Amino acid sequence: MAPPSPTQFIDAALSCTTPFALSYTDPRQKGLIKNHLRSLLQEFPTLAPSFDTFIHNDGAAVNLLNASGYLHVSHSTPPIPLTIWVHENYPSMAPVVFITSNSTYPIPFNHPFVQPSGATISPYLQTWLYPRCNLCDLVHNLVKLFSIDHPFIHSTASCSTHPYRASKMEAIDRLAGRLHYDMLFLQAKTEEEIEELSALQVEVVKRVDIATSMIIGLQHERTNLKRRVNVLAGEADVLMNWLRVHDPKSVVAVAADELEDAFEADDEESKSVLDLLAADGAMDDLIYALDKAVEEGVLSFELYIRQVRILAREQFFSRAKLVKLKGSNILHWPY
Repeated sequence: MAPPSPTQFIDAALSCTTPFALSYTDPRQKGLIKNHLRSLLQEFPTLAPSFDTFIHNDGAAVNLLNASGYLHVSHSTPPIPLTIWVHENYPSMAPVVFITSNSTYPIPFNHPFVQPSGATISPYLQTWLYPRCNLCDLVHNLVKLFSIDHPFIHSTASCSTHPYRASKMEAIDRLAGRLHYDMLFLQAKTEEEIEELSALQVEVVKRVDIATSMIIGLQHERTNLKRRVNVLAGEADVLMNWLRVHDPKSVVAVAADELEDAFEADDEESKSVLDLLAADGAMDDLIYALDKAVEEGVLSFELYIRQVRILAREQFFSRAKLVKLKGSNILHWPY
């Protein structure tokens, strides 16, 4: 028995009423899905219909139709294995497209239209709106999209279509791809700058810690110096006070003042006696100086005799006055 045709398979799957029945309940919806799948398989015979359980991101499990197979973009690029799941709310909701990768052809990291899981996020799907959008136009858009940026080759392919002749959706796809790569470049550049700034921040924090430690050390040193200055100032005051009391010059000056005060006359008679004694001592000193001058030949003998006579006469009268002032006690004074 020959296998059923794609159309027969779709009819049988949509009419099934067993527990494994598909999650499409509206008869009008089933007829629309049948027509769209037929058109898709006619234009892209490399795709084949199938059905299976699909699990959404929230964990809900549904039985859905899908078209799986290979999509050929160009002769120079490998075919793209993909599965197009018809959503249970199709055509109000966009289909879910998954690309299957392998070790030979892995999906490049940060592809603008295909996530690492294989889910396709093209602008056509993101802006899905029925009746403008349908399965055939979706696959045509995927062909153009992957000719611009193949999911297995991490490079933007050149397109022969002139920019002014490109459709609006194709222009949006190109713009989305370029914006994606620009965003990746800016993100990498930003991360690099963030790493550099983080390293600089760590260095600045270290320098701040060093500067803070130096400032704290200088503050402690300043405090110690102030304390030392205060101690030295106190010691200097003690030393100055001691010097005022024990300085030899000060002691001599005080002693001289006291000695002078000790010989100060209390009355006129005592003052006269002190003056006469001073004059007598001065004449003795002068006679001694004259003797030395004669010995050294500085003064002649005749002049010496003349000066000595004059001084002797004056000394005689001075001593006579002392005898008169002190009486007989003056004779006991040494001359």
